[in-house]
Amino acid sequence: MRRRDFLRIGGGLGFGVVLGPSVWDQALAAGTGQPAQGGPGPYGPLQAADANGIMLPQGFQSRIIAISGSQLTGTSYTWHNNPDGGATFETPDGGWIYVSNAENDNGQGAGAVRFDSDANVTDAYQILTGTSFNCAGGATPWDTWLSCEEFNLGLVWECDPYGVVGQIARSALGTFQHEAVVADPILQRLYLTEDQGDGCFYRFTPDVWGDLSSGLLELAEVDGLGVVSWHEVPNPNPNGGQTPTCYQVPQATPFNRGEGMVYSKGQIYFATTGDNTVWQYDPLTDTICVRYDAAQDPSMQLTAPDNLAAASNGVIAAEDGGNMELVLLGNNGVASPLLRVTGQDSSEITGPAFDPSGWRLYFSSQTGTSGNGITYEVSGPFVQRRSGNGRC
Repeated sequence: MRRRDFLRIGGGLGFGVVLGPSVWDQALAAGTGQPAQGGPGPYGPLQAADANGIMLPQGFQSRIIAISGSQLTGTSYTWHNNPDGGATFETPDGGWIYVSNAENDNGQGAGAVRFDSDANVTDAYQILTGTSFNCAGGATPWDTWLSCEEFNLGLVWECDPYGVVGQIARSALGTFQHEAVVADPILQRLYLTEDQGDGCFYRFTPDVWGDLSSGLLELAEVDGLGVVSWHEVPNPNPNGGQTPTCYQVPQATPFNRGEGMVYSKGQIYFATTGDNTVWQYDPLTDTICVRYDAAQDPSMQLTAPDNLAAASNGVIAAEDGGNMELVLLGNNGVASPLLRVTGQDSSEITGPAFDPSGWRLYFSSQTGTSGNGITYEVSGPFVQRRSGNGRC
């Protein structure tokens, strides 16, 4: 039995347990369009697996960038275990940096690998240390990386991808089981997800944009029509004996394992792995709708969505298991496989992020074939034109 078939059974039994089916059926209907459905993608069908075990559309190639426990060629940095959330940052010389979290309790935090303008690896180094279970995170408009700790007393750490400025704990963003965070540069707010079965959707408004040392942390309440109201979190930093943030506001709406998150064209997208759903939140109208729901897709094209990335023609979702695919949720309403990792069924795909040109896509298989994570680069003719996603 494939994992997707297993999730078809298990997910069907659990769907709506946390959120309540009547509420989310209405929220689903509140959207101007229906959730994405499985179908053919813009790049054609996946071909047979290449030498790296990656099934890609014709015209695309893969290469291995790093393997956990091994030094990157030409550098002294040993790539961290359990690579998870990632992002890229431009460098003044025309190159870029790919940042990757370490989802373990070995204090590895997050590392970075630097490329020149020809995509050659020129350096690798650690940008965060002494933290635990750094799962996802998010890049800021001021070119820092926010790394999120996924445990009950976890924090968000602000890091310098260029390796110059030291790490800073941003406690104003709350103490809870963090997963991901994104910045809305227009309305100047941050949004956060919480990876637990009844976790919440958070909003943070800094007192000064670009400075995350203080601000207002709020929880979302979603009504039956998908309209969002926000409530202040009374105690953003509870200790182990105090009420967790997600239980401090009785009106707060629980989500079934909030995970990956991305900002794209004015919209916030986030995944809930527990019910195989990708949500779309519009900050301007304070409304939320369903971008993808496996229970509404006969093909079950996407299951256990986790990390997300923005593409010019949609949103890319990484599967935490499933068929080990990166799935494109296209602006045209079609969910299609972008690639599939073979021979690694006990792993998960993490950290998708494009280089500045949009020609190269980075991602990891968290535990690879033997427990050692593998970080890949896929290059090819990804669609570059931009088109609107539409609003809820």
